[in-house]
Amino acid sequence: FSRLEKMSKSKYNVVNPDDMCDEFGADALRLYELFMGPLDEGTEWETAGVVGMRRFLDRVWRLGFDNETGERTTKVAGTTGDDNKELERLLHGAIKKVTECVADMRFNTAISEMMIFANEATRATAIPQAWYEAFIKILAPFCPHMCEEIWQRLGHAESLTYAKTPGQRAQGVEQAAGRSSGCVGIVHRRARWQPNAF
Repeated sequence: FSRLEKMSKSKYNVVNPDDMCDEFGADALRLYELFMGPLDEGTEWETAGVVGMRRFLDRVWRLGFDNETGERTTKVAGTTGDDNKELERLLHGAIKKVTECVADMRFNTAISEMMIFANEATRATAIPQAWYEAFIKILAPFCPHMCEEIWQRLGHAESLTYAKTPGQRAQGVEQAAGRSSGCVGIVHRRARWQPNAF
């Protein structure tokens, strides 16, 4: 196996987080850091990974809003979504998986599950606004800035911070035994699971 090398100014392998934020945005940088792998294992920094996270966030944005004008798209509508049971199953599966993975500090697995839903939602012809909002709620602890902007543009006056955490349906998804819904709170730069915080 290869040995990981520490970042050092003398080795000219330092990545400045301010530069990454300026180029890709704070949410993309935060998402990549959480996606890099288990927190207890080291890994090499790859700027291409930040680029990939930015593309994922752009895809989530384009589900609801036009990239050029910023106007709402017709893809997210007030429909019930009865015609797309697979997308509904993926949404509730993502809610369940994100809830479990955040509690176990496996952020990379949670992000992967959200990417699967976003890819399928991109292929769908229409998405009920309630499903899009539920997805934004589970993405918000990882990307708070973009999700708050989306939440406000969807017509909510109150901050996303105060929104109720989405629950999962039993249809097509096994109920997480003994798990309660909750949110992620950042305390002293560490994620903490706070059951029923809202």
